Amino acid sequence: MKKLLILLILSQVFQNLIAQSHTSSNTPAILPGAYQIKEYLPLLKGKRVGVFANNTSMVGNTHLVDTLQKLGITITKIFGPEHGFRGKADAGEQVDSYIDSLTGVKVISLYGKKTKPTPADLADIDILVFDIQDVGARFYTYISSLQDFLESAIKNDKPLIILDRPNPNGFYVDGPVLDSNYKSFVGMQPIPVVYGMTLGEYAKMLLGEQWLPWHIIRKQDKKITIGDVLGFEYKDSSFQLIVIPCRNYTHKSRYILPVKPSPNLADMPSVYWYPSTCFFEGTVLSEGRGTEHPFAIFGHPSLPDTLFKFIPYVTEGAKDPKFKGQVCYGWNIINEPQPKRIELKWVLQAYRLFGDKGSFFTRTKSGPDYKYYFNLLAGSNELMQQIQQGLSESEIRKSWEPKLAAFKKIRKKYLLYPDFE
Repeated sequence: MKKLLILLILSQVFQNLIAQSHTSSNTPAILPGAYQIKEYLPLLKGKRVGVFANNTSMVGNTHLVDTLQKLGITITKIFGPEHGFRGKADAGEQVDSYIDSLTGVKVISLYGKKTKPTPADLADIDILVFDIQDVGARFYTYISSLQDFLESAIKNDKPLIILDRPNPNGFYVDGPVLDSNYKSFVGMQPIPVVYGMTLGEYAKMLLGEQWLPWHIIRKQDKKITIGDVLGFEYKDSSFQLIVIPCRNYTHKSRYILPVKPSPNLADMPSVYWYPSTCFFEGTVLSEGRGTEHPFAIFGHPSLPDTLFKFIPYVTEGAKDPKFKGQVCYGWNIINEPQPKRIELKWVLQAYRLFGDKGSFFTRTKSGPDYKYYFNLLAGSNELMQQIQQGLSESEIRKSWEPKLAAFKKIRKKYLLYPDFE
């Protein structure tokens, strides 16, 4: 009976995939790693499983956790990132641990009081699964969550399976590269703002480049085999990372997200513009939270009233947006052509038009210049200084080129999919 149930469920999933693949073009549908059930199900059978997931962790129309439970897999714990397991919390909002009412499984938040599972959290788990939809911007915190989860897996000798998903901004690499002096949860590694990698590729790079803390202590114990399956030896134990790749995906693909990745990235224009306009989070301007199109609408009450007018209001994921109920003037770029690089013109125009330039960049507290949130987003203080000095966009972009070129060489070594160049 159990085998029959499995066959029926897999048959239904397969039918869903076939239906999705029948598009107006003859291009095969892109299928995330989670859809490759036959590849990872045998690895989970008879094991106690911990799953890092959120609302994007879907297999067709069914959540990964539900899919695995229906297939008889024991889910011991669910771990959730920023915005929570169900993906409804505000950006930066602390999410507590709880029992999920739909699955009956304990959900442990890894955003807020802690960002890593403790040994106690992992004690009753045999194997870990990571399945999250990323958007490909360094300051989108899911890659930081991945790094912390990967580190905990290694330290606690738990195999980790990454169910890879396409990067909707994976078709270019651009932006300033992070300076290690500006490390934070919105940027932990020396990568550009747009790094053009899937999470599976990024995890390979973390291991291959020895960017995780324990490598500094025990470099001689490192043993890595690059491929879909990685072996990692740490002290007297070994670590296995298994990446289940996507099908029909390349870095030339324009993948349309079937589920919004977080409350304030509700449509593809917002996803595409996010790497360029998230910088407004480090300024006094509204970045568009509390509007129909966050990150594609932005402005401030003091900007010229000849610009686009909008009024932020309370929405899911924006319980207290900047300038709630106030008339703001700025830009609506929802219908602008899809960007193929980071566009700085909006930040440069906003700074030029803003009257009190001394208050344009917001400071969280007194102290070093990294306390400017803008610098944490940019990865250094250089971009803020360039804007203040009045440099043109082309001058700023030219300053990025040497570090971008160096990063691209590193990135090439870890790609699982054909590149865009």
